[in-house]
Amino acid sequence: MGLRKIRNTFEITLPAGYEVDDLPAAGERGLQLRELPQQTEVNGIRWRYTRTFEVKELSVPLSKVEDLKKLYRIIAGDERNTAVLKPAAH
Repeated sequence: MGLRKIRNTFEITLPAGYEVDDLPAAGERGLQLRELPQQTEVNGIRWRYTRTFEVKELSVPLSKVEDLKKLYRIIAGDERNTAVLKPAAH
């Protein structure tokens, strides 16, 4: 069990006349230091993205610094992901 959990949920209303064509890949990315499970779902005109960041250790030994850097690169990449929309079929 982690020391602290942070959950972010973003809900986006799709513009009128559009639907989702492609979403960023979702899934669980486990590292020794932290976990980053993600969920993405579309329900009608709403797109919901949820991620959970669980701190497992408060300090990072020098031997795990590269793992920590990898985690921060994953987070930064996820924050730059995009969804692709297309005109809705009528």
